[in-house]
Amino acid sequence: MKKISVAMVLLLACWGMVSMRKPVAPPDEFCGIRNYTFSSGEQISYTVFYNLAGVFVNAGAVSFTTTLQQLNGRPVYHVVGDGRTHNSYDWIYKVRDRYETFIDTATMQPLKFIRNVNEGGDKIFETIAFNKATNTAVTNKGSFKVPACVQDVLSAIYYARNIDYARYKKGDKIPFSMFLDGELHNLYVRYQGTEEIKTRYGTFNSIKFSPLLIKGTIFEGGEKMTVWVSNDANRVPVRIESPIIVGSVKVDMMGYKGLRYPMGALKKLRKD
Repeated sequence: MKKISVAMVLLLACWGMVSMRKPVAPPDEFCGIRNYTFSSGEQISYTVFYNLAGVFVNAGAVSFTTTLQQLNGRPVYHVVGDGRTHNSYDWIYKVRDRYETFIDTATMQPLKFIRNVNEGGDKIFETIAFNKATNTAVTNKGSFKVPACVQDVLSAIYYARNIDYARYKKGDKIPFSMFLDGELHNLYVRYQGTEEIKTRYGTFNSIKFSPLLIKGTIFEGGEKMTVWVSNDANRVPVRIESPIIVGSVKVDMMGYKGLRYPMGALKKLRKD
């Protein structure tokens, strides 16, 4: 498993987008899902807290913005995810990451993906053009065959926000396919029901998940990561917690603008 920075936990794992050891084929019923949860103009910001020796410190920030654009004559959602460590923590592990996806508004399938990252001095620039007519992903490393409903790491977050979770019971697995670094990853999250959660922003009614992780350079293996999303029409991730090899990480939603619906899951703002 490739190195994952704590500042990009939200981008790479907030919906459990982490590779499993054994593939699970995604069901065909997820093809052609419609968007009911977000719209152009949405902006969501997060703070990344790192815990070492029982003390959480503000180590970085992640933001997501969504605009409506045209790509090759087709209307698309252009989603940008930016993640960075604060300057005071750059000496430990500097992160300056930018992810972009262009999602077909009619099918919620990605048409183009751009990754431009700098993590601890390791720089990666990757572009992917998804050809839906031939089910191929054309990258700066070559052309690869992919399933019809494949997602990229960022489009998968917005795709998953539109799943009808009322159809699942606690303990059910929800699979996806994702293409990254020239490889197809078959993924899933385990649905853990609903729960009231207190975050640095406030108290929310939420939907809870546990993604299955394999052991890597940052994360421990197993289903130790926990994700909470707002239990309302927006399905916004509001908290992620996970142990890592040294300490643990917590990511909290700390601001939003332009949501498609009022934040009905918010029960109370935090005062301090």
